[in-house]
Amino acid sequence: MTAPDVVHVVCTEEFAGVERYVSTLARVQDQRGARVLVFGGDPARMPAELAGTGVGWHPAATWRQARSGLRGLTPGVVHAHMTAAELAAVLAGRAPVVATRHFAERRGSSLPARTVGRFLTARIAAQVAISSFVAERVEGASVVAHPGVPAVPESGVAREQVVLIAQRLEAEKRTDLGLRIWAASGLGSRGWTLQIAGTGALRPELETMARRLGVGDSVRFLGARSDVGALLSRAGILFAPRPDEPYGLSVVEAMAHGVPVVAGSGGGHTETVGSVPGAVLVPADDLATAGRMLAALADDPARRAAYGAALRAAQQERFDLSGHADAVAAVYAEVRR
Repeated sequence: MTAPDVVHVVCTEEFAGVERYVSTLARVQDQRGARVLVFGGDPARMPAELAGTGVGWHPAATWRQARSGLRGLTPGVVHAHMTAAELAAVLAGRAPVVATRHFAERRGSSLPARTVGRFLTARIAAQVAISSFVAERVEGASVVAHPGVPAVPESGVAREQVVLIAQRLEAEKRTDLGLRIWAASGLGSRGWTLQIAGTGALRPELETMARRLGVGDSVRFLGARSDVGALLSRAGILFAPRPDEPYGLSVVEAMAHGVPVVAGSGGGHTETVGSVPGAVLVPADDLATAGRMLAALADDPARRAAYGAALRAAQQERFDLSGHADAVAAVYAEVRR
């Protein structure tokens, strides 16, 4: 068997932001002629995302499974995503380990975990951080490389009076904050609808909250969707309420579609949406102001069109797939050297 150039490791059975990042980067590397393997991710979704490419895939729900698989390989680089994958890569000891830091926190939330974290930090050859916000909050030096998304041609589809939230319905994503700001905006009584695409443990609680806030009739919970691109092509606004989002890949995807974005002020949003003049970044601690800002954008079609065009141009210039792949390739070259 020919040795792979790159092995990506993510020790999960999920397909969320990290796994989506892995599949996207692996496809680009494959297109550039690299021999790429991926360990981990949803056993149904990950192979489907990699179908039609030369990228190989193996299940790896745990670090032990990933370590076992890696021990039979001699790759050029092992690219690990999250702590369990880092542990598998370091213990396998088959190649230099590059770690992408996806979250704005240090390794380990308990004393044993912090001990493991120090062990890993000393043995990882290089780190890539998905934003400066993340790089400033993790241990060790990192190369900042903003993840990119494919450019999307203008569809010509008319945009609807829809504010879209597309994210997991978990506590850290702050969909609850999005509902409160939606209620404060008053848009639900003016013909607009809030669509929430995604699944998670908090859905029942959020549905109850929408009714309690008096906006249940204007909120639609769409569940898991595989057609987020189609939703973005029609949405009038993409709303990403979390104020400390490490990066926000759905925001960059919205930019690629030319969707006006309203985002929580802070985190990686300041580096993506915030790089465009006139960006709408709303305060998390002032619901009334945030609601007015959302409503003001919704009420101004000309502003929305100009803002969406500026966001699309920014994505194509600064948040494309090629630029991110180039930055990662430079890190690989350095650790091999």
